[in-house]
Parts: sequence; C-alpha cells; structure tokens
Amino acid sequence: MNARHLLAVVATALAALGATVFVASPASSAERVRHQDVRQLRESGKILPMEEILGRARAAQPGQIVEVELEREDGRYVYEVKVIDDADRMHRLELDAGSGEVLRHKTR
Repeated sequence: MNARHLLAVVATALAALGATVFVASPASSAERVRHQDVRQLRESGKILPMEEILGRARAAQPGQIVEVELEREDGRYVYEVKVIDDADRMHRLELDAGSGEVLRHKTR
C-alpha cells in the first residue's frame, strides 16, 4: 500500500466518522507535513496511529471530531483536533503526535 493509498484510506475512515483530515496547514509558523511522509513517520514510531490520537482527543473533550491536522511545530509533530461538544462549542486541542499528550485546549 503506497502513501497516497494509505492517506485515502485514512481520509475515508475519518469521513465515515464525520471528521475531516488535513495533513498540513499553511497558516502559522508550522511546517507542512507532506502526505508522502505520514506513513514513514507512523512506521518509524514518530507519530501515533490516528485511532489512538482520536481516542485521546475524545477522552480530553467529548463531542464530534470535525477536523484533524498534522503539523510540525517547534521541532515536534502536533495534531490539531477540532471537536464540537453537545452545547455546539468548538474546542481546539493540540496533541503531541508522538506521545498523545494534550498540549493545548482552547474553546470558542
């Protein structure tokens, strides 16, 4: 399975969950993570599986996950996960992609 196919499978699975995945974000000082690199990062253990990140995000903030982005910030890989709670508030969580630790949690 090549990286493009893997990314398509992950995107399809997330779409089934009602989520959208973005591999990189052009905003901020974060570096783009090329979709070709995602598989290698996962296989080398530098980032956790998406299933684990989603589970940790849900544990930190229950609700519907609507977007996930993978970025490289300040030398580490970070997942930004957006969650809408039952009161229709948007939560933005940043999780360390290697450990799953919640680094930030903002609510709008």
